[in-house]
Amino acid sequence: MQTHLVNLIALVVLVSFTATTRADDTMAAMEAISVDVLKKSTTMWNDDQLPSYSEGQPEISVVKVTIPEGQSLPLHEHPFATAGVLLQGHLEVRTPDGDRTELKAGQALIELINQPHAGANIGDGPAVILVVYAGIEGQSVTRLIGSDDSDKDSTDPL
Repeated sequence: MQTHLVNLIALVVLVSFTATTRADDTMAAMEAISVDVLKKSTTMWNDDQLPSYSEGQPEISVVKVTIPEGQSLPLHEHPFATAGVLLQGHLEVRTPDGDRTELKAGQALIELINQPHAGANIGDGPAVILVVYAGIEGQSVTRLIGSDDSDKDSTDPL
């Protein structure tokens, strides 16, 4: 009986030591990981409050958009939350009313929702944006404004 008790105690100590060692290894690995929050906000870049979420099956799209030097995106709007990080270049985002903001590589932006805007590459070389759309399955994440075909939904994100 005493031998079983000693074996049980030894097993508990061994399992405890192994678990502690693994936990220490995990924590050491976590210390080497860096997390930088590039943007966190309840407002869009023009300081308007973000609207409430829509109903429906959420669909997230992660898109890389490349705007050649001297080129612009057409006037458009997003019906859902959209955010981007400029990976490369220099970008100006503006509204028809004259509101504007600029981004340089590494900066993040919360897009305007249901408000017309356009972006222009104002730097040397291509502007590359990583965009995350928080849309609804089956619904467009971008609506073009004032195109020859009138206002229309775009099935491709902008």
